[in-house]
Amino acid sequence: MNDHWLTRERSITRLWIVFIAILTATVLADLTSERHAQFGADGTFAFGAWFGFASCVVLIGLAKALGYLLKRADTYYGD
Repeated sequence: MNDHWLTRERSITRLWIVFIAILTATVLADLTSERHAQFGADGTFAFGAWFGFASCVVLIGLAKALGYLLKRADTYYGD
């Protein structure tokens, strides 16, 4: 039986709490820093958070579209 600490339900819950706390602290730290915008959108609140999320969504969409275009039939390699 594999009882690795990353497979325990309690560890997974604690990791989620730590990750959410770190992300929240990072976004809230943006309130204390002065922004020097080079473009229009990069001066908005939590630009790194929402831009990173939007980029991830776009990349996943592109990967799915590419997978659809390159997909082969189930019988491509024979039986």
